[in-house]
Amino acid sequence: MSKIGPYSDVAKKPNDLLNRDFFHLAPASLDIKTKADNGVSFTVRGKSSPKDGSISGGLEAKYSDKGVSLTQGWSTANVIDTKFEVPNIYPPLKVDLATSFVPSAGTKGAKLNLNYSHPLFTSRMFIDLLKGPTFTTDFSFGKYGVIAGGEVAYDVPGGRVTNFGAGLGYSAGSYAVAFTAVQKATIFSAAYYHAPAPGIEVGAKATWDSKNTSQVNVEVGSKYVIDADTSAKVKINNTGVLALSYLQTIHKGVKLGLGAAIDTQRLNEPAHKLGLSFSFEA
Repeated sequence: MSKIGPYSDVAKKPNDLLNRDFFHLAPASLDIKTKADNGVSFTVRGKSSPKDGSISGGLEAKYSDKGVSLTQGWSTANVIDTKFEVPNIYPPLKVDLATSFVPSAGTKGAKLNLNYSHPLFTSRMFIDLLKGPTFTTDFSFGKYGVIAGGEVAYDVPGGRVTNFGAGLGYSAGSYAVAFTAVQKATIFSAAYYHAPAPGIEVGAKATWDSKNTSQVNVEVGSKYVIDADTSAKVKINNTGVLALSYLQTIHKGVKLGLGAAIDTQRLNEPAHKLGLSFSFEA
């Protein structure tokens, strides 16, 4: 029996279709992952800013032994991140501790994350140990393709709930639907996903921010798998922004992504975006 995914997976299929593998958000991005013979894996990430062209990135190293892993990272923002993961401390409970330190400012952070997984139920808790403390917990449960869940954020010193939300989804074979209410049940969304034929996916999402607007925003997208190494995606929203992407596997572990966003309401203005992504994994 497959396990129920976390609360964040209630609308996973339509969200992945409409959000993943669109490369126009950064003019250029690079992602390199390698693994040494002793089991240490290294990851280098970098991307340019669409605003001023500045480069941001980071270096990360991860070592795992008998299920326990230690990850150390250092970014161009001079943030040192450390993550210690213990997945089998009490099966099916996974525990990890993530810390951050900014040497130039002396700023520190520490978060304890708990993840409990069961075939019919999944629950997570994220505790910010130094700010507050505050915690966010979410849960999901389901069966026969149905998944339902919710989340609550709580400020311990203030004794108040700072955020809450809920979602309901259904998935069966080639299609999926989902409904969510987030940000204190002020932002509502409905989404669907359908794979009508092999290699073809379509989906749409409608979102209403009841606190800030009376308008419902709609986004429609599609993916076409050209062959085993190539795919293309397109999406458009109600403001007329058309996004295109092309993903090509050049070689095993080597991928090239091209993306563009065209504002169809401002064709004669410099409102369009282009992006390129290169990833390497060995």
